Amino acid sequence: MDGPNPDIKHPIPMHTRVGFLKGLVSAPNIEIGDFTYYDDPDGPDKFAEKCVLHHYPFIGDKLIIGRFCAIAEGARFIMNGANHAMSGFSTYPFNIFGHGWEKGFDPATWSKEVRGDTVLGNDVWVGMDAVILPGVTIGNGAIIAAKSVVTHDVSPYAIVAGNAAKVVKMRFDHRTIRRLLAVAWWDWPVDKISRNLDAIRGADISLLEAAA
Repeated sequence: MDGPNPDIKHPIPMHTRVGFLKGLVSAPNIEIGDFTYYDDPDGPDKFAEKCVLHHYPFIGDKLIIGRFCAIAEGARFIMNGANHAMSGFSTYPFNIFGHGWEKGFDPATWSKEVRGDTVLGNDVWVGMDAVILPGVTIGNGAIIAAKSVVTHDVSPYAIVAGNAAKVVKMRFDHRTIRRLLAVAWWDWPVDKISRNLDAIRGADISLLEAAA
């Protein structure tokens, strides 16, 4: 067997709270890799509406999520549309209410607050109710603890927790992390991954390298 079909929306029979997101999200400003799933007791079908907030196409930012990520219930990705202009005395968005308040508004005061795309690498685990702020990049193999608020980039294979999230520990030593990133098993063809699950699930980097 070569594993489940990544295009199946609900890959676990009788357990429809889990869904592969690639087949559930059609928004052009969201990119999701194969086998990444979201787990929600209300169902994963509304991931984009429930979990990706203030994501307006006219802004141009993207949410990019790699392969084999696990996203728990209540995770939230706050996108750049949530930002307010901060260069003046007030952050209140007078202009959006019109009726004359839009006059004199300088769009550049808002656009300079746009922080770019939000990117999750591959094999990232996002815990329950975690919040990821705009423009953050989370490296491959990282773990985001439940209820964390991620305000800055996260290194590959780091475990972060808290508000604001800080590194609690690294999952492996730096040499092993370099070797894991070089192997990049998540980029292998699915049949090769299926043949080498013991090495991927294990903790012997030499065995994994030998399978590469």
